[in-house]
Amino acid sequence: MSQDVIPAGSAQPGDAVHPGPPVTVNRYGPLQRLNHWITASSLILLLLSGMALFTPELFFLTGLFGGGQNTRTFHPWIGVILFFSFFIFFFQLWKANLPERTDWIWLTRIKDVVGGHEENLPELGKYNAGQKFIFWGMTGLILVLIASGLLIWDQYFGEATSILIRRIAVLTHAIAAVLIICMFILHVYAGIWTRGTLRAMTRGTVTGGWAWRHHRKWLRQLAGRRKVDPAE
Repeated sequence: MSQDVIPAGSAQPGDAVHPGPPVTVNRYGPLQRLNHWITASSLILLLLSGMALFTPELFFLTGLFGGGQNTRTFHPWIGVILFFSFFIFFFQLWKANLPERTDWIWLTRIKDVVGGHEENLPELGKYNAGQKFIFWGMTGLILVLIASGLLIWDQYFGEATSILIRRIAVLTHAIAAVLIICMFILHVYAGIWTRGTLRAMTRGTVTGGWAWRHHRKWLRQLAGRRKVDPAE
């Protein structure tokens, strides 16, 4: 298969067009979807347990984990699961999320994005600038959360850090947690707001019309690959 047909960082192994009818496009495989939902579930559990530990007003949430002691025990381990789950996903998708010139054009025409005038936007690869922002933002925040979380994990690292370092780590951890919660809400909202997007993470496919409207360059690359290699 010629490398000129599919530029690096866009179409990925497993992505494919099925002529139908109706036309469908493979976007995520079963293991990618499982990985995504483990990551999402971990984030939700961390949100609930973290809020329970953050303020007495939300301590009642510890009941979901069997009490305060269990919540303190489970919270960091769920963080470890999140870290490994997300970065398995990261190493599969990072090339497709590298910035491109069209991303800046997309950002300057954000009013057309919100207004649904996608005919005024450039043709996009597998991900748009908003999706890439979420991807790289989550990457950075999860790294901050795991690093700061290890510094305040008293059971294993309590004696290895000074009180000052732990205080800074607690503050950093809290700020990063608030930011990642905001980013997670934005991610969920965007997935619901753009009709047909959620299907990609439930069925693994999107419709040909959805791909043509939102990620036309990606669809063209997949169609070009099919012409070059009919076995696809």
